[in-house]
Amino acid sequence: MRILLQNLTKRYPNRNRRIKEEVVAVDSFNYEIPDGKLIGLLGPSGCGKSTMLNMICGLEKPTEGRILFGDEDVTAVPAENRGVGMVFQSYALYPHLTVRQNITFPLGNLKGEARLSKEEMDKKAEEAAALVQIDMLMDRRPGELSGGQQQRVAIARALVKRPRVLLLDEPLSNLDARLRLQTREEIRRIQRETGITTVFVTHDQEEAMSISDEIVVMQAGVIQQTGRPQDVYDDPANLFVAKFLGTPPVNVFDGAVRDGMLWIGQDAVLPVKGLTDRPVIVGIRPEGFILQEDGPLHCSLRAVEVMGRDTSVVSVHGACQAPQLRSIISAESRVDTSRAEVRFAVKPAKTLLFDCETQVRLRAELG
Repeated sequence: MRILLQNLTKRYPNRNRRIKEEVVAVDSFNYEIPDGKLIGLLGPSGCGKSTMLNMICGLEKPTEGRILFGDEDVTAVPAENRGVGMVFQSYALYPHLTVRQNITFPLGNLKGEARLSKEEMDKKAEEAAALVQIDMLMDRRPGELSGGQQQRVAIARALVKRPRVLLLDEPLSNLDARLRLQTREEIRRIQRETGITTVFVTHDQEEAMSISDEIVVMQAGVIQQTGRPQDVYDDPANLFVAKFLGTPPVNVFDGAVRDGMLWIGQDAVLPVKGLTDRPVIVGIRPEGFILQEDGPLHCSLRAVEVMGRDTSVVSVHGACQAPQLRSIISAESRVDTSRAEVRFAVKPAKTLLFDCETQVRLRAELG
């Protein structure tokens, strides 16, 4: 099911009665979600992600704009008639009901020709449970399940009616790190098997990038950038997107372009073509550093953390906007910890330039 979001805006009255200006949660949101794709809606807390999801499912009514499922305008259609499956952060399972009863609960509300017999409901519940691999737990209650199993019950309950659209509101935030990894892989598998158009809301950029066909990065209710996860990571439109995507985050420096060279502090690190002399903000991804004896970037060494396949070098540079910078290099590279200084060359493809005022990405040929 293709979803078209046209000029969606959501405003709320200001809680401070002295301020008449309304609070804008979502501002002129325009985006088309392709049929059968998994879209990651990504951004910091308070950026409008959940509000957007609630408008798609019908729990919130937009102040302005339209929502179309295919060619059908569903903006004014009640939530129960939209054919949407919703999975909440809190699972929202009934503790006194078994897994089977929790899954079949939405089916019991069907009326008229859609009404099902108990046998039909049980069959659909078994199919949904098998899809999420909990069919052996049907007679247990939520309190007897792990967090990951409870999340699968919530997903099965959302899928049992075969919704046109599946909406996931930060479904993994209550799970531990290993279980989150397993569950997000399961969500991706389920989405591919069912082909249901899915919107996955999260503030965790690693989650969104790992399972999404496309991501939508939001800030303050406004779309900052959309695209395939790797494309957005490699080619961010502005400094906010560059800083939001990536773990560890991008290292940000005060820099300048002078005489065809990119300078970071007193270090001339790369040749530059296509930019006149000007101050710039420089972003270097952690994997963009090459340990080099005579490298042009001089840093003061603070710590070396060996992480198995990689080594994380923590250092300090006077032009870095953070107290310290982090470089990820191969574990095969050996850092001389007896020295106070460590030197790097930088990879042009992992070096990003931004305008100091607008923070918009600057296009230039580096290296």
